Amino acid sequence: MKLVFAGTPEVAVPALDALLASGRHEVAAVVTRPDAPAGRGRRLVASPVAERAEEAGIEVLKPVKPRDPEFLDRLREIGPDCCPVVAYGALLPRVALDIPAHGWVNLHFSLLPAWRGAAPVQHAIMAGDEITGASTFLIEEGLDSGPVYGTVTETVRPTDTSGDLLTRLAFAGAGLLAATMDGIEDGTLKAVPQPADGVTIAPKITVEDARVDWSAPALRIDRVVRGCTPAPGAWTTFRGERLKLVQVAPVPDRTDLAPGQPAVGKNSVHVGTGSYAVELLWVQAQGKKPMRAADWARGVRIADGETLGA
Repeated sequence: MKLVFAGTPEVAVPALDALLASGRHEVAAVVTRPDAPAGRGRRLVASPVAERAEEAGIEVLKPVKPRDPEFLDRLREIGPDCCPVVAYGALLPRVALDIPAHGWVNLHFSLLPAWRGAAPVQHAIMAGDEITGASTFLIEEGLDSGPVYGTVTETVRPTDTSGDLLTRLAFAGAGLLAATMDGIEDGTLKAVPQPADGVTIAPKITVEDARVDWSAPALRIDRVVRGCTPAPGAWTTFRGERLKLVQVAPVPDRTDLAPGQPAVGKNSVHVGTGSYAVELLWVQAQGKKPMRAADWARGVRIADGETLGA
């Protein structure tokens, strides 16, 4: 088939690579979000997908909105049979959805109908899911509600951050997307409607969602920290300033600390929660680089009676 691939962030690059390497389909063009300001200088930078496509010598389309007439006209000129999508980041209008004969097929990082929405991996970790995965489905106008072509499963490991899990799913999902294109092309794969039961929603994680509530149980706090790493980053406050929590670990045998109460040892920092303590392993103070929590504590010299999150 002739394909037009749509995607934007680094997590979409493995899928583009898999389609380029398949040898069975032609990736005629790539659709991605416009260049965006990045870094301290805030200079405009192309998306990771755009950079990879340019390396491969593929035409790159960067519509401000996918309903722009110039973009739609060019898409019709290319005449794709199918448009595979991974984390494109813009809502596709019906007029665009109708152009390819086999529609737009999205790779979504959950086992649909679970965790429809922008942040499925983060929500899976924060909810304590033991198994997650990726799904390919035909895009409709509803939120991730289209019929499913295929899935792959992935175990959520006890120390996984959303970054760890998303990296594994990006590569597993890349193979799934390529196989889905093959099955659509040869007619062996049919999309199956999603079940009505088991629908959960995964909206974007906000900065406020990532704030640690020390009255919550230790396992919940551990999941929030892992689910919000690397973005937007779990955090608390200390002396009125934000302190990012990069890595923590539950300490089930310590129950003597009140929620938010720190206890500094020679090489450890424990903090009380609504159940048992957690150990702060890595933190990042405002304007600083990440550091071991014990080094941070020695530097700030926590006094008796001071708490986190006050």
